[in-house]
Amino acid sequence: MPQNASPLTGGQDALFYFIYYLSVFFFIVVVGFMVYFAWKYRKKKEGEKTPDIHGNTKLEIIWSVIPGILFIVIFIWGFRDWVSLNQPPQDAMEVRVTGRKWDWSFLDVKTGAETSDLFVPVNKAVLLTMSSADVIHGFYVPDFRINRDVLPTMYTKLWFKAEKEGNYPILCTQYCGTKHSQMVRYVRVVSEEEYQKQMIAAQGAGLTPAQLGKKIFEGKGACASCHSVTKERTRLVGPPLYGAYGTDHKILIPPSNKEETIKFDDNYIRKSILEPNYRGVPGYALIMPSYQGQLNDKELSALAEYIKSLKE
Repeated sequence: MPQNASPLTGGQDALFYFIYYLSVFFFIVVVGFMVYFAWKYRKKKEGEKTPDIHGNTKLEIIWSVIPGILFIVIFIWGFRDWVSLNQPPQDAMEVRVTGRKWDWSFLDVKTGAETSDLFVPVNKAVLLTMSSADVIHGFYVPDFRINRDVLPTMYTKLWFKAEKEGNYPILCTQYCGTKHSQMVRYVRVVSEEEYQKQMIAAQGAGLTPAQLGKKIFEGKGACASCHSVTKERTRLVGPPLYGAYGTDHKILIPPSNKEETIKFDDNYIRKSILEPNYRGVPGYALIMPSYQGQLNDKELSALAEYIKSLKE
């Protein structure tokens, strides 16, 4: 097993070894009994008939109930680990991850610094919001036991917390072309002081993602002409965006206009910008143009961060 560099890995490693040694135990038991019974009930003399055995109800119940209990234990154990891996802490720092042939880039949401390796402070929860600029990639850090597909059509998320300073390789687990095996970067886990130095050096005179998003919203995207962003939530051509992020949002599904409720999150924002007419909003006409091919992934992420910032 790779080294254990995150407090989240303990449960996964323990479950892995539990299943491994349990499998070894039952393999030995099953093969041992198989060999024993093959020897015991072998044909000893010519013309001798093998005893006609119809089974043993008690044994059949035992070897059905015990594995059933073990399966339930493994499921509950694994489900608890799965839940913990999919519920990041509220104070987790967010990093936008973009995969492309054949490299990674990392955008620190708070500072706006973009780096080719992922710099994070030690003992700090980190939430990764990931997307691909081309094909499907897989983000895998063996030392943290985290792995998730990175898709070109939607955002995927995972989180981790590193408890040891060091450099930990990031690998791609989805074959993505001729240089797939060379798509390697590192998580650089450093002290808080070193992390701040790296962010300042990478940031330069750049804007934070939210600031860049505001600039796109008011300029290139021309979003401000149709969507209000003030606390008053003024009704314009399109629905107001202030305070919308993270709320339950009513939509209409064409062509029947059946009403559903979804979460107003990063994926909804991305889908609404690239395919604005795939879902409607009650009380508003489907007239928004598509920005497919006009905004790159960094700009889409910046718009999402700006809309996310529109709150008290």
